[in-house]
Amino acid sequence: MVRTPLTPEERERGERLGRLLREARGDRSMAEVAASAGISPETLRKIETRRAPTPAFFTVAALAGALGLSMDELAGRCVLVPV
Repeated sequence: MVRTPLTPEERERGERLGRLLREARGDRSMAEVAASAGISPETLRKIETRRAPTPAFFTVAALAGALGLSMDELAGRCVLVPV
């Protein structure tokens, strides 16, 4: 199955998510946060470096919980607002 290319908006949203998660992680290691969220450090690395700009919902929810962020906050800071 061929995956449809991401739109510029989807790429930007992925960049915002990666940046937000990296900032929220602070001094905690990727391994520590990933273990707390129940995902691999490689998955977290890909999200933070925007190599995985559209992670699964439950992955994002687990990371939000591990970092003490609400899903509303994540959505509010990652969704582009039309000008």
